[in-house]
Amino acid sequence: MHRKSMLICVLFILTALVSFNGCASETGEASVNTKIFDTKSDNKAASNPQQSPAKRETVRKCLVPEASGTLTYGDDAISIDASHTSDGYVMVKYQGNASKVKLQVTVPDNTVYTYTLSSGGYETFPLPGGSGSYKLDVLENAYDDMYALALSQDISVTISDEFKPFLYPNQYAWFTEGDAAVTFGIEISDNSSSDLDYLEQVYLYVIQNITYDDELAATVSSGYLPDVDTTLRTKKGICFDYASLMVALLRSQGIPTKLQIGYSGDAYHAWISVYLKEAGWVDKIIEFDGKSWSLMDPTLAANNSRSSVQKYVGDGSKYTVKYVY
Repeated sequence: MHRKSMLICVLFILTALVSFNGCASETGEASVNTKIFDTKSDNKAASNPQQSPAKRETVRKCLVPEASGTLTYGDDAISIDASHTSDGYVMVKYQGNASKVKLQVTVPDNTVYTYTLSSGGYETFPLPGGSGSYKLDVLENAYDDMYALALSQDISVTISDEFKPFLYPNQYAWFTEGDAAVTFGIEISDNSSSDLDYLEQVYLYVIQNITYDDELAATVSSGYLPDVDTTLRTKKGICFDYASLMVALLRSQGIPTKLQIGYSGDAYHAWISVYLKEAGWVDKIIEFDGKSWSLMDPTLAANNSRSSVQKYVGDGSKYTVKYVY
C-alpha cells in the first residue's frame, strides 16, 4: 500500500475500561497480532542510502497551564483562574475547610462534568465543549453524600485553537516538563520518523509493557486519579491508567488527543482519539495486518485473548461518547 494512501486510511483508538469501582476484566492469555500499521516506507531516503532517513521534529517543551491571575473569581478559600480559557482550560484552587469538595463544569451543550477537588494548589480542568457559555459550581460536602453550593460562576469562553484543549495536561492526564513520561516521550520521538511512527511506537510500548492491576481494580475508590509516572514506573495499572499514560505521551509531543469516556454496549469505558494531519480526528481504531483491517482494543489486548477483546469492541459501532477530557 502506498504510504500516503495508507496514512489517509489509518484509524486509531485506545480503549481502556474504567469506572468508579475499577475496570471490568476478563482473564486469559494475550494472543494478539501487535503489527498495527504497514510501516514500509516509499520515501526517497529508503531508496537512497546516502540520504539521511526522515526524522520526526521532537517537541522539547510541552505546554504548561498557568494561573496568571489576569482574570479570577472567588476568594481566598475558592479561587477560579480563567486567564487562559482561550487555550481551552480553567484552573481552580480550593483552600477551604470541607473534607470533600466537588467541581461541576457545565459545558455549552449543558453536559455536566463532575470532578473531585483536592485541597491545596491550582488544578487544571479542560473546556472540551468549544466556545460558548460555561458554568462552574464548587460544592462542599455538608454531611453523608449531601453537598452545598459554595461558589457558582458563569464564564464566556472563546477558544483560539480547536486543538488547544487536547494538547494541555489536565487533572485526568497530568504531566509537566521533567516528568518521566514526558522524558520518555522525547526519547521515543528522537527515534521516530513521523507522527505516525511515534504513535505506533507509543502504542506498542503500552500494550507490550503495561499489565493490568487486578488488586488495584478491586480496591479503587471514587475519585481515583491516574499518575502517569507511577504507571510508567510500575508498569501496571487499571484501564484509566492505560488511557491517561497514552494521552500524556501523545499530548506532550504535540499530538492532539482526546480522552473520551462513555460506553461500549453496557460497559463503561475510557478511550482516546487522535488527530492526524492526513486523516483528521480518528477514533475507530483499526489494526492493519497487510491485507485487511480488524478491530483491536490495546488495553484489553495486553491482558486478554482476541475473543475477549472482540466481546467488548465488537465492530466499533457500540462506542458511545459521554464525556471528553
